Amino acid sequence: MKKALLALIALLVIGLAGAYAIVHLAFPKAAQPRAGKVDSSPARIERGKYLFDVIAGCADCHSVVDPTRFALPVVPGGYAKGKQFPPGGEGVQVAPNLTSDPATGAGRWSDGHLIRAIREGIGHDGRPLFPGMPYSEYAHMSDEDVESIVAYIRTIPPSVNSLPASRITFPMSIIMRLVPSPVAAVPPVSKADPAAYGAYLTKISGCQFCHTPFVKGQTIKEKLFAGGHEFETAPGIRAVSVNLTPEPKTGIGSMSEAQFLDKFYQYKEYAEKGSPAIRPELNTVMPWLGLARMDPAGHKAI
Repeated sequence: MKKALLALIALLVIGLAGAYAIVHLAFPKAAQPRAGKVDSSPARIERGKYLFDVIAGCADCHSVVDPTRFALPVVPGGYAKGKQFPPGGEGVQVAPNLTSDPATGAGRWSDGHLIRAIREGIGHDGRPLFPGMPYSEYAHMSDEDVESIVAYIRTIPPSVNSLPASRITFPMSIIMRLVPSPVAAVPPVSKADPAAYGAYLTKISGCQFCHTPFVKGQTIKEKLFAGGHEFETAPGIRAVSVNLTPEPKTGIGSMSEAQFLDKFYQYKEYAEKGSPAIRPELNTVMPWLGLARMDPAGHKAI
């Protein structure tokens, strides 16, 4: 009996070791970064800045922010230089320095490396990125838009800010290897089709990501926009995203279009003149300061 138990344990150990080796050898699924440089015309750089600051929320996650002020504005000198998030249940998460500094930033990464990281979740060194970076949603970003973001990133002045690598604990360290997937060419979405354009914006602006329950590196597709994604706004303080479905009692089904749009416009003054100090328990991770600056056509499409 004892020998049989030992044999069973040995088989389990061998099986687990084999599975671990397969996951590390076969995953993450990664394509080679594309060669060459993106076009960096003034129009494309302008579009890239708009996407970086307003739509995709890149500046929010990759900048040092002031947690004592409403909606966490970027501090002077903290723009795009990267930051370490407070330790969570999955370990230490780090958003890298995206400035052009060659030693501590993105100065040495190729345009292809940046595009692959944004849309496929593979870092410049080949490691999988923690899915808190919403690359599953950015996978829908058109070639034109992702290239515009890269063109803009190249114009950000260098800022020295040495950061450690993310350290993700087991089992998420294994699960996250299974999430990335190569992305083929993505065509643009026509603004002439407001519903299609709105669906596009809800993906690349994080609406779908933040307002959908999130379990083990994946959103629960059956509950898209139903709310329930939890965020730590300060140590010991959690916020939960709201239901954006048309359900009239717990969702936004009873809101008019004007009321919905006003939720964004009321923060425009904060975005332009600075947001006030606020108690930690009343703060928000909703990126009002960026989204308040979205063009009206984008708001209406959403």
